Amino acid sequence: MTQLMGRPILESPGGLGVRPALADLLAGVRTALVGLAVVGAPVLGCWVVSPYADDGAAAVTRLAGVLWLLAHGAPVLRGPADAPLTVTPLLLGVLAVVRLHRAAAGVAARRGLRSRWGGPVAVWAGYCAVAVGVALHCAGAGPFRSRVLLDVLVVALVAGLATAAGARSVTALGLPADSPLDRLPPRCRPADGAPVVRAAALAGGAGLVAAGGLLVACSAVLDAVAGGGRGTALLGGGPAAVLGLLLLALAVLPNAVLWGAAYALGPGFAVGAGTVVAPAGTALGPVPEFPLFALLPADGPGGWRLVVSALPLLAGVVPAVLLGRAAAGRRPAVAGAGERPRPWPAAATAVAALAAALTVGAGAAVLGWLSGGALAGERLAWVGPVPWTGPAAAGWIALVAVPGALLVRYRVLGPAHGVGVSARLARRARRGALRLRARTYALVLRLSAPGTRKAGGPGPDDRDPVDRVDPVDRVDLDA
Repeated sequence: MTQLMGRPILESPGGLGVRPALADLLAGVRTALVGLAVVGAPVLGCWVVSPYADDGAAAVTRLAGVLWLLAHGAPVLRGPADAPLTVTPLLLGVLAVVRLHRAAAGVAARRGLRSRWGGPVAVWAGYCAVAVGVALHCAGAGPFRSRVLLDVLVVALVAGLATAAGARSVTALGLPADSPLDRLPPRCRPADGAPVVRAAALAGGAGLVAAGGLLVACSAVLDAVAGGGRGTALLGGGPAAVLGLLLLALAVLPNAVLWGAAYALGPGFAVGAGTVVAPAGTALGPVPEFPLFALLPADGPGGWRLVVSALPLLAGVVPAVLLGRAAAGRRPAVAGAGERPRPWPAAATAVAALAAALTVGAGAAVLGWLSGGALAGERLAWVGPVPWTGPAAAGWIALVAVPGALLVRYRVLGPAHGVGVSARLARRARRGALRLRARTYALVLRLSAPGTRKAGGPGPDDRDPVDRVDPVDRVDLDA
């Protein structure tokens, strides 16, 4: 009785242990409303402290709703000319997806019988119901307007993917995962390599993201040291305007980090048609007044900025070490196998490294596309990484991970096995060097003492030169 009274009424199980579908529906509504509150609270705070807050509260809630829709990748219209705005603030998008994933996982993890329309489906339906209301509210006149049908469809798609992933993370727990690597021929198949490949891909992606974050931080420091330049010109609009710009810059900071990663990879990114920002050179025209755009390099050749191309090489080191150690048998044993994992062949090691590099490239392509979009029509119809970012990321990681994994595998297996080609060649070279040393020593003895040999029998210098090698050298020679 105490446990039943301590639980919320809507989440209390029915007579047969059935969780009401209404509770799951309200869980989705609650998830969407919390996301709206996270977006709307800073917007409402800026409106309250603004000395020119002539617009009513309805305009403020419309602006918060537009930002919430943008966080899901839904396109909106801007200004009287209906210019498209499709740049997704990734920080808000990540928060929305994470909350949906956790809500779906929590619902799916609860035991008991469930009705047909309950569970993650009800969570998705409740979330989409809030999205319909927000899109209708933001369709009125104002500086930003929603495209109701398209926006609801995009939010429904993102919410469906997040809830499905959350439910699968619970239902598929403990089940063997099928991997395309298991369908390869035995010589090229990394046994039980899917978890290692995923870990290596995550490590490579984290390295590229760290490289982008480092470039953004260095650009901010250099701009501050140089006096602020374009950045300080944006801080004269009063405290409310400054606070709003800083909050918006924080929301799109992950976008800037991904743009920095694209810059380090080489292809760079664009800030409008006919522009390029890359290590080889920068060609910019007029750019929008925004704090992060103030960190862009000046027009001209890259020069010393080409050194940033070494950052993707460093990002491939950790995947190479992880895959090389796994290829040598240093990986967790499969449950129930009862024996130590066997080393992978060299071909399987190369295949695993290529798979990790292709995974990083696919992730870079998707995230690069999500981080970009349109700020307006015509010239600003696309800002963000260029399409070659994904192949460039795969190429840089493969360039380091494939030979690096093979080298780590050899270094780990070499002392234990000692059957490598390089080990045999080194042993023969050492034996040849010792024989040459022995013969040189014998020749020096003959030339230095020509009269010591007695007639009628062989002298001590007539023995085979190898027999006169020191005992220590003989041990090394016979090894």
